[in-house]
Formats: sequence, C-alpha cells, structure tokens
Amino acid sequence: MDRLNARLGYLTALPITALLLLSFVAPLVVVAAFSIMPQKVFSLAHLPDFSAYGEILRQGYWRSLIWSLGMAIAATAILFVISWPLAFAMAKVYRRFTLVLTVGVVMTLFVSENIRLFGWVLTLMKGGLIEGYLRSWGFAGFDGLLYNVPVIVFGLVYVYFPFMLFPLAQGIAMVPDDAREAAVDLGASRWQLLREVELPLAAPGIVIGCLLCFVLSAGAIAESKLLGGQAVIVMGDEVETAFTYGQNWPLGAALAMVLIAIIGAVALFSVSRVDLDAMFGGRK
Repeated sequence: MDRLNARLGYLTALPITALLLLSFVAPLVVVAAFSIMPQKVFSLAHLPDFSAYGEILRQGYWRSLIWSLGMAIAATAILFVISWPLAFAMAKVYRRFTLVLTVGVVMTLFVSENIRLFGWVLTLMKGGLIEGYLRSWGFAGFDGLLYNVPVIVFGLVYVYFPFMLFPLAQGIAMVPDDAREAAVDLGASRWQLLREVELPLAAPGIVIGCLLCFVLSAGAIAESKLLGGQAVIVMGDEVETAFTYGQNWPLGAALAMVLIAIIGAVALFSVSRVDLDAMFGGRK
C-alpha cells in the first residue's frame, strides 16, 4: 500500500515537476551556459571560458553587488520592524477586521510599481508636492529628497511591504494563545515573551517574509533608477546594461549567475532552518 501511494505521489508530481524544469531550471541552465562563453562569440565550441567572471572582479562590479545586498538587508530589517506590530494586530487583535486590512494592503498591488514610484518622484522632487506645501507655510530653499541611498531604501520598503506583512501575520497566527498566557502567568516580561515565545514560534513566517523581501530587493531596478538616479548602480542595473546597451551577454549572464548563487545560498540556508510543514499545515 505504501509503495502504491508513493508511485501515485510521483505520478501526481510529474506535471508540476516538468513545468518547473521547463520554466525555471532550463532558463538557469541557458544563463549559466552563456556565462562561460567568450565575449562576442556565441558558440558552444568555445566552452568553457570564464573570462566574464574575471571581468567582474577587474571592472569593480562587486561594488554594485555590495550596494544591492546592503540595501536589501537594510530594507528587510526596516520592513520587519515596521510590519511586526501590524502583523501582530492582524493575527491577534483585529480578528474581525483583518479582511479589511488585507484588502487595503492588497489593493496597492493593483497599481503598477512604476506608477507608484513615479508618484513618489512627483512628491519628493524639487518643485514637487512637498516643496509646494513647505512654500505655502513660508519655508524656502527645499532641494528635494531624491537621488540618494536612503530614498532608494524607502522605495524598497514601500514597494515590498505586503511581502513582509502577510507571511509575518501567518507566522504570528501559529503562536498559540495558551503559550503566551502561560508565559505571562510564569512571570515573563514583555521582552521575554517576545524573545522566547513569539519569535521562535513565528519563525517560519519571519523567515519566509524576510526571504521574500531580501530576494526581491536584491534584484530590484526600478527603485534605484527612479528614486536614486545615478546615486548608486545596483546589480540588476548592471545586468540590464550588459545585456542591452553593452551587448555583452556573457558578462550579463555571469553577473546574473553571481547574484543568483548568493541569493540561492541565502534562501536554501534560511529555509533549512525552519519547519515549513508546520506553517502550511502538513504537521500537527
């Protein structure tokens, strides 16, 4: 019976496995193959050639990588801090109004990311909405808030807020009320309750939310282009430039593979540290 169930499971998983191989694994293999081709020579006969990876070090592309990862870490940390109270309220306090909050947050995703960012450009730019309000109150000399690193991080936080909020709310919902009440009855302070009960038990939601925001932020381009101008060049922008303006596909593929390898390592390590079966109801 167990063997029959196992075979049925394998057969049931075949369609999604084939879909993942075609839509996810195959493009990665193509990008990896391009990354070890000589520049301006697209021929399998010249494989392998790792000159594109050497150029990443020689040309200083590692700076863009550090900027991308650094801003992604900063945005993820800020998102966790500001999302935790609202996620806690959604899971434990506003039980009847959680749907209203959810719809309100999700509705922001119905508008294109670029359009929302352009709205902030009009708000923060010199001569924009903020400067107009300041002038109406008698303040002058406002130079705008655009084209710097903090405003890029703000854009990342603004765009990816829902991707932190909902996994956190799901993780906090996993924390039994009995466990919290028992800890309080035993004399636990609010800080001890958070550190020793809520954070460990909500770990799956925390990891998923942080992982989603980190991955999306590390590969983001629009925020740095629209809000940051040329303040910093992120890794995604370098990849786009190599593939389009530079017409250097091996370099673009190598840059992409470096970013994918780092993000993939972080993702695998993070997922291996939590019990996802418990979060999705696979284990009681």
